[in-house]
Amino acid sequence: MALLPVLIVTGPAARAAELEVVSARTMEPGLAPAVQAFRNASGHAVQIRYATAPAMQQALADGDTPQLLIGPDSLMAGLAQAGRLAGQPVPLGRVGVGMVARPDLAVAPATDAEGLRRMVADMQSVVFNRASSGLHMERIFERMGLTAQVAPKARRYRSGAEVMAHLLHGSGPEIGFGAITEIRMVRELRYLGPLPAELQSYTTYSGALTPGAPVAAEALLRWLAGPESRGSFDAAGIEPVR
Repeated sequence: MALLPVLIVTGPAARAAELEVVSARTMEPGLAPAVQAFRNASGHAVQIRYATAPAMQQALADGDTPQLLIGPDSLMAGLAQAGRLAGQPVPLGRVGVGMVARPDLAVAPATDAEGLRRMVADMQSVVFNRASSGLHMERIFERMGLTAQVAPKARRYRSGAEVMAHLLHGSGPEIGFGAITEIRMVRELRYLGPLPAELQSYTTYSGALTPGAPVAAEALLRWLAGPESRGSFDAAGIEPVR
């Protein structure tokens, strides 16, 4: 859908709306401050709920009716094809995969594929999820011939939050992989940096209105896709879509 510049209407002519947004949790550290700025500028009330892509899809099937959805392109494309969205999804940003460990673990970031190979060999546990970043790591390990080596060390979880919780309460040499934004939300852990460039994968996240969404929801989507939100997204590690 084509987006016009954001116009925030204030004063008696503006009627405050109550909007509900359902978003992938990966976007939370950038989305939360961006939406707060929109609340302050517009006077509209906005509630955000975070969920995994499968949970978002199931909630919609069960009759959930948020006015704005934010999710990975794979989910949003399917919802658009199924007629569950009003117009085409609008790209908001992309998030790469990063490496994470407890602060007390003496491990250097892997800067290339061979560095990653050595890191995995030295670890007691390799922790990653069963969502998009975890599926990417599966493909990386397979491509590098590490699947058999990783299998007995692998600790898999449904979400990135569960990966971080494991590392927070774990022990011994453990390395985790996950969405960079989710890693950076957990200050108690040590963000080792992004995957080496030749191994990196980005997930693009888009926003879309649902049928019947009010004008205020369209204004929010324009705000999130525009320069008003770029600073919040950059600070959280959500890169512009290239």
